[in-house]
Amino acid sequence: MALDGTLDDELLNKVTWKIPNALALVGSAHDGVRNGMTTSWITQLSMEPVLIGVGVDNDAVTHGLISESGAFSINLWDAENTRVFVKFSKPAKDDGETLNDRAVSASVTGAPIFDEAIAWMDCEVRHTLDLGTHTLFVGEVVAASINDDEARPASMSDTRMKYGGVKRH
Repeated sequence: MALDGTLDDELLNKVTWKIPNALALVGSAHDGVRNGMTTSWITQLSMEPVLIGVGVDNDAVTHGLISESGAFSINLWDAENTRVFVKFSKPAKDDGETLNDRAVSASVTGAPIFDEAIAWMDCEVRHTLDLGTHTLFVGEVVAASINDDEARPASMSDTRMKYGGVKRH
């Protein structure tokens, strides 16, 4: 940034890409349609109740499914197995038992829970905030589990992926 406060897109991208972000799959489902989507915009927002926030692009399939169902899941993945995130950067192929050939089940809300996730949280939406290109869905954790307590959860820094900054046209 120049001392006069001017910013350019390249600088904004570089700066925002340095924010440490967890990497996970968001599960969503409504009226027989299911999806899994790679996300890096997730965070805990409250302790009582336990609230998790996820930022979802307004044009994403997942946005529509969460908006209609009022639920989503967060599936944390092993940092040693990040290739899965590339396959979920586009709408998932659902064969009825798997999403993109990854086994899923359901918990309380019906949002897909990935069997391979090292940990997961099933969330009911409590708040929705339109923030421009994305919507912040705030969900209360209604079910959760840890499948591998020793694995380190993946983060963006474990991949060459980048997300954030300015909108690419």
